[in-house]
Amino acid sequence: MENEFKNKTILVTGGTGSIGSELVTQLLKYKPKQIRIFSRNESWQYYLLEKLNYSKNLRTLIGDIRDKDRLDFAMKGVDLVFHTAALKHVPFCEYNPSEVIKTNIVGSQNVIDTALNNDVKKVVAISTDKAANPSNVMGISKLMMEKLFINTNHFTSPKGTKFSCVRFGN
Repeated sequence: MENEFKNKTILVTGGTGSIGSELVTQLLKYKPKQIRIFSRNESWQYYLLEKLNYSKNLRTLIGDIRDKDRLDFAMKGVDLVFHTAALKHVPFCEYNPSEVIKTNIVGSQNVIDTALNNDVKKVVAISTDKAANPSNVMGISKLMMEKLFINTNHFTSPKGTKFSCVRFGN
């Protein structure tokens, strides 16, 4: 199998979360040129850098996917994006649906727009099993995110940015 991560610049949105930080840890094994950890939590960025011994190819960028300008800056020169940033805890999402819309839907559209703007080759969004027949705000928002990602492929050229989604179960 070809190592499609070697010497690539990779952006991980939500890179300090449970899925994002593990993804960063695993990606380091494939010798990417650079991994950009994009998250709004500076303490978690610090802890992740400590855990990974300040690997020379890690870069931390404080930002939020709701901020399209900052996201656009983070995506300059990126080959591959793993989009893991989201509001994920069902009870909090149920009581804060407007925040879920801003992050899981509008923020995800920002990822799409900035990836297209920066000619990123591939974008992989991380979703949840709760997007299958959703019965709560979080599941509905993640299903909407999936629809945005997958349907964007219908509007890009065959040689343009490729968008895909994977679901994690818990």
